[in-house]
Amino acid sequence: MSKAPKAALTLKPVEDLNRMEAQFELAQLAKEIAHHRALYYQKDDPEITDAAFDALMQRNEAIEKRFPKLKLADSPTDKVGAEPAQGFAKVPHLVPMLSLDNAFAAEDVTDFVERIRRFLGLPAETPVPLAAEPKIDGLSANLLYEDGVFVRGATRGDGAVGEDITTNLKHVAGIPLRMKDGNHPARVEIRGEVYMSKAGFLKLNATREAAGEAVFANPRNAAAGSLRQLDSSITKSRPLQFFAYAFGAVEGLKKRPDSQHGLNDQLLAWGFAVNPRRQVTHDLNETLAFYNAIQDERAALDYDIDGVVYKVDRVDWQERLGFIGRAPRWAIAHKFPAEQANTILKAITIQVGRTGVLTPVAELEPVNVGGVMVGRATLHNEDEIARKDIRVGDRVVVQRAGDVIPQVVSVIDADRKGRSAPYVFPETCPVCGSHVVREEGEVAKRCTGGLICPAQAVERLRHFVSRMAFDIDGLGGKHIEAFFADGLITSPADLFRLADKREDLLKREGWGELSVDNLLRAIDARRKISLERFIYALGIPQIGEETAKLLARHYLTLDAWREAMLAAKDPDSAAYVDFATIARVGPSIRADLIDFFDEPHNRAVVDDLAGFVTVQPFVPPKVGDSKVAGKTVVFTGSLEKMTRNEAKARAESLGAKVAGSVSKKTDYLIAGADAGSKATKAAELGVVVLSEQEWLDLIGG
Repeated sequence: MSKAPKAALTLKPVEDLNRMEAQFELAQLAKEIAHHRALYYQKDDPEITDAAFDALMQRNEAIEKRFPKLKLADSPTDKVGAEPAQGFAKVPHLVPMLSLDNAFAAEDVTDFVERIRRFLGLPAETPVPLAAEPKIDGLSANLLYEDGVFVRGATRGDGAVGEDITTNLKHVAGIPLRMKDGNHPARVEIRGEVYMSKAGFLKLNATREAAGEAVFANPRNAAAGSLRQLDSSITKSRPLQFFAYAFGAVEGLKKRPDSQHGLNDQLLAWGFAVNPRRQVTHDLNETLAFYNAIQDERAALDYDIDGVVYKVDRVDWQERLGFIGRAPRWAIAHKFPAEQANTILKAITIQVGRTGVLTPVAELEPVNVGGVMVGRATLHNEDEIARKDIRVGDRVVVQRAGDVIPQVVSVIDADRKGRSAPYVFPETCPVCGSHVVREEGEVAKRCTGGLICPAQAVERLRHFVSRMAFDIDGLGGKHIEAFFADGLITSPADLFRLADKREDLLKREGWGELSVDNLLRAIDARRKISLERFIYALGIPQIGEETAKLLARHYLTLDAWREAMLAAKDPDSAAYVDFATIARVGPSIRADLIDFFDEPHNRAVVDDLAGFVTVQPFVPPKVGDSKVAGKTVVFTGSLEKMTRNEAKARAESLGAKVAGSVSKKTDYLIAGADAGSKATKAAELGVVVLSEQEWLDLIGG
């Protein structure tokens, strides 16, 4: 980034620091890290290399770990970047920007295609054409056009809401301010990637170097800093480009492309830049050949890539496949192989998660893996440590692939003499001392301490404020730990009581009036929350985002859900029978939910929270004039015109609830061939039974 890295200081090893030295160095590190963050994120003018900055952070974290009570309330480890986006308004996307699932091997791509065939009910010999193109290593953007005119642009954000960077995006090459072709819709979202070409990056650095200014580290970071400038003239001066690759919301398009490659052609006609290195493949061999060719060309391409994206080419198949979770069923990213490095494993520590799972972590001699300094890596579980025979002091291979957590792959020279003894997994929790158990059939060991275990309590609070839960800005994990350690918060509802402790917060080191008031405003802004987010935020074992949404869709309100969970404790109750009808919520998940509400402390947490927040009822997605919105349907027997999975997905997309068994609450049973006992029960209960064709007629084909 700079012409030459700063000379490294000779520092005393962390283990040799005394308390006074550690306190002084933490204060100095905080100032230095804040300085470099401001240069990098706000001015795009860093003085040191990424590796040097990472070393500062590693040093800070190591001192905090050895002297946890000296950790500053506003520690650098609690921050991600600087705060360049305070001036950007938040705007919702009309259609969420979802993630892609990843493939790392040819077998993963094969499975992807086979899943498509199974879902659509295609014969094994049916080709599945895929539109393939390089996966740009840039920043996702969402562009809104009305009557062909660019009116708003936003970052991806959390997928539902991004930051308004319209002015900056107007200066990016490849983004037309007005569409060229007359066949444009009344309203459309265009998705794509903002990047800086390698040539543009080198030219920019040459210009800066000639002017005596610091140069940038890499194209992606330069593009990121350029795009998020509050001063748009800085963005205008940077060589940013854009590749479009998808639609979001579309309204009033006269003739929509029927293929992914046709969509790219339409984007070109409208004046957008699209990736020229794209191809439609028709079988696995052709697909993998394209992947290998792109990998071979990677260094020669004028933009950074980290893999290849495959999308089902037929748009009608895309629509039938739909989405699962936060990813489309019809697309996948085939990542390039993980980058690896060798280093020394200095120690094995244990992390205790919110559900009590003990996870072993490798503490490493920091090493650069693909441009990122890695000092810690997961060891997964007790069995993995034993299988790989990983011991303290070993030289190990560490790898990371994309956003995947670094992991220890193997031991180098495992047969050498003088190795330390095999690692012995603890039988008691390292945090609270409670007994550790490993249930039959599980690989994980768990602390039995429950919420008396500080680690579990802190992790649940971290989960509670996380992005897909209450999403409280400015309340990082380190703040949660510090507040919990000092008794400011012990339960989720205590966060909403912090307003009464404003004076106590102001007395904390590093907390001024501005930071305290910003935090309290962020908390107050979360006094209304959707039911699915509320359920997810509670941190109940096995209840992820999708299961939380299934529960919210079924019960609609917090009161109805809470009462049903309490009543379902009796397996013979009507509540349990109804509970068991929810598709994809199996016996194990039901047991965890019932156990959660069987614990008085958990019920108290829910009730306490309900006194501070308004939990908004679940609102089914807008489905136009759907006749089955809000209805409960069950599928049984063999369907002829679509697979069972496709039928369920289609019903849910129309706002229906899909249950796994028939009950008094069932509105329709859709019976295919060999319907069996469900049809008999439906007749007994007076449930309307429809043939597959009658169902298709009802929903409009």
